[in-house]
Amino acid sequence: MREAPPPRAAVAFADAALRSVIEVIDRRRPIAQLRPLMTPFLIDCVIACASAPRTGSATLRRVRVRPVDTGGAEVDAAEVFATFARGGRVHAVAGRIERHRESWRLVALQIG
Repeated sequence: MREAPPPRAAVAFADAALRSVIEVIDRRRPIAQLRPLMTPFLIDCVIACASAPRTGSATLRRVRVRPVDTGGAEVDAAEVFATFARGGRVHAVAGRIERHRESWRLVALQIG
């Protein structure tokens, strides 16, 4: 049995949110732009990542979104997986997004 595809709004949000996170870490985007996209705790984690020295800019390569069955009729949560390249190496990022008011919000994030 195939799982249902994620909502298009969730996919678009995941792509934009992860792109923003990577740009903040690379210091190409101000941290304030993450406030509507994620929880305050995650913003603190991204700030910590941004303080580490970087070699080159990162480029988001591939983003995948997989809905999480929460028992409701609508998809209210999804797992997010992505890869990005920096300095000739490929890195992974994973997270979870959940419906928040009329949009989506990043509630978990792991950057490798």
